[in-house]
Amino acid sequence: MPASPRVAPPPSDTLLGSHPAVHRITDLVDRVAAMPVSVLVTGETGTGKSLLAREIHRRSGRTGRFVEVACGSLSETLLESELFGHVAGAFTGAVADRPGKFLQADGGTIFLDEIATASPALQVKLLRVLQSMQFEAVGGSKTHFVDARVILAANEDLASLVASGRFRADLFWRINVVTIEMPALRDRTADIPLLAEHFLRSASARACRLVEGFTPAARAALLAHDWPGNVRELEHAVERAVFLGRGSLVGVADLPTLGGGRGASLTLPVAVGPAACSLKVALTHPERQMIIDALDRHGWRRDAAAKALGINRTTLYKKAKRLGMDLAALAPSVHASTPASPSR
Repeated sequence: MPASPRVAPPPSDTLLGSHPAVHRITDLVDRVAAMPVSVLVTGETGTGKSLLAREIHRRSGRTGRFVEVACGSLSETLLESELFGHVAGAFTGAVADRPGKFLQADGGTIFLDEIATASPALQVKLLRVLQSMQFEAVGGSKTHFVDARVILAANEDLASLVASGRFRADLFWRINVVTIEMPALRDRTADIPLLAEHFLRSASARACRLVEGFTPAARAALLAHDWPGNVRELEHAVERAVFLGRGSLVGVADLPTLGGGRGASLTLPVAVGPAACSLKVALTHPERQMIIDALDRHGWRRDAAAKALGINRTTLYKKAKRLGMDLAALAPSVHASTPASPSR
C-alpha cells in the first residue's frame, strides 16, 4: 500500500502579504521545512525572522520543542552555558547540572538569533555541533548527541563580516546552504494595509473593544511612513492606537509616531457591545488603566511608577507582558508630547 502523501499544515498568519518576495519565501519554506538542513534567515531588525523560524518548525513535522536563543543578549561565557549546558562545579554558582538549549531542542528546532555576535571561540564550537550534532557541557566530559534542526538569523551581512575577519568563513559556508532574506517593509508597501488590519484585529481582541478599521487619513499615514522598525514597528503602532484610542476607527491622531501629533488620550476604553469579552479579560482593564496612570504621573519612569503601585520594577514588567502591553511602544508619544519639567 503506497504511503499517504504528506499533508502540509494550513497557512499561518506569519507570511501575510501579496508581494512577490513573500510568495518566494512561502514557496521556499514549503520546500525546505521538512528537510534536515540548516537555514539562515537574514534581514533587518523587525522583519519577522523569529516568526519565520517558528513557521519553518511548525511545518517541519518535528515533534520536539522550538527553542530560541538571543545570542546577542548574552556574554560569551553565559552563551556557551546557555547553548550546551554545564555540570555542577563548572564555575562559581554552578551548583547543579543544567541542560543547555541544544538538549532541550532534541527532536525539535533550535533558533540562534543574532548569530553574528558569537565570539570566534564559540563559532568553532558551533561549527562542530552543526557538522556532527555532538557536544560536551561546560565543565563536562560526556559527549551528547542530539537531533535538532538548526535555524540561524543575522541582521548583518555575514559575507562582509567574513571578508573583514570577524566571522569564520568555514562556519559561514556551513550555514549558508539555504538562505531566506526577509524583505524590509518599505520594499513591500502594498502589504501594509493587510498587515495593519491583521494587527488591528489581534489587538482589538486583546483590548476587548470593537475597533472597525482605519480612517482614510490614517491609512495614508501608514503608507507614507518609512517604517525603519519594519513589521514590528507597524505592529506596535497599531497596538498602541487600539489600546489608547477611543473611537471605533483608528485616526491619524492615534498614530503620533507617524506624525499624528499628541495622540490618543491615555484613558483606556471599556469594552463595547454586550458580552464583548469574558469576565477574566474584562477585569484586565482596571489593571491596565492603573499602570498607564502611574506611568503617566511619573513621566514614564518605570521604577517610580512601580513604587507608586506598591510593586517592584520586575513585577511591573511581568504584569505589562501578561496584559499584552508593550511599554516601549506605548511610551514614545508621551515623551514627545509632554513638556520637560523645569530644572530646579
